[in-house]
Amino acid sequence: METSKLIVIAIGGNSLIEDNKHVTVSAQYEAARKTANHIVKLVEAGHRVVIAHGNGPQVGFILLRAEYAKSILHAVPLDSCVADTQGAIGYQLQMALHNEFVKVGLMPQVATVVTQVVVDPDDNSFKKPTKPIGSFMSKEDADNHRINDGWDVVEDAGRGYRRVVASPKPVSIVELETVKTLVDNNVIVIAAGGGGIPVVRNADGSFEGREAVIDKDLAAALMAKELKADMFVISTAVEKVCLNYGKPDQRELDTIDLAECQQYVDEGHFAPGSMLPKIQAMMDFVKTTGNVGLITNPENIYGALYEGKGTKIVL
Repeated sequence: METSKLIVIAIGGNSLIEDNKHVTVSAQYEAARKTANHIVKLVEAGHRVVIAHGNGPQVGFILLRAEYAKSILHAVPLDSCVADTQGAIGYQLQMALHNEFVKVGLMPQVATVVTQVVVDPDDNSFKKPTKPIGSFMSKEDADNHRINDGWDVVEDAGRGYRRVVASPKPVSIVELETVKTLVDNNVIVIAAGGGGIPVVRNADGSFEGREAVIDKDLAAALMAKELKADMFVISTAVEKVCLNYGKPDQRELDTIDLAECQQYVDEGHFAPGSMLPKIQAMMDFVKTTGNVGLITNPENIYGALYEGKGTKIVL
């Protein structure tokens, strides 16, 4: 592969939590460090890198803390929760990348950009929110939040009640030119964390936050397209995309084109809450740019470029 490729990498928020029974800040840093180690190999090979990350579990923790503290502290709106996690996860990735670079004798600059992403206020998801967030609640607590806080809540398969919010499509990235400037100056950039802070643009040009969740992979794909990235990589829990996942006839996919992707989507191979949005984001990037997309797990990010690991999506 040629050097000096611009690669956008989307890291899942769940991949920063290796053990659900031991969820601590230090444990999350260690997971970030392991991912950073693999990204450093790409920079060593001469590539420029922009990183996006998920934040689903981390936002859930913030909301849970707020729920416990609601009798003494004000609630934190969801757009602020996303901003909080962009800063906290960005900090851990910055430190992890720096420390891994020190080991190999490199000293590139790394910066996190707190990123706003414009959404359409008339997006259908605002009319019927469906994205579950936060912890389970009793009916009493759910009714209280519905009445006093204006939450949309639904009963979840007999397990209790959960808040649901809109998940609008990303339209544009407010800080895109800032990211471009940093990339052009060889800074490794962490941006659009958690899909970006959802904002709407008012008639006078001002921005206003919205309580919503933007899909991280769709936002990362948008950023990759706008940056004219040479490659888009989605890091997830499995090395390769599979058909019939978890079944006796499971089949790993090495390379698939857009027509095959659409066929597999139509056949229902990819779960809506996990692999489907990743495939859709990849299809969008590849169709728009004609460039290659890769889906793999963190430990095979480098191997997906050079050793045939992962699943390659091509035009």
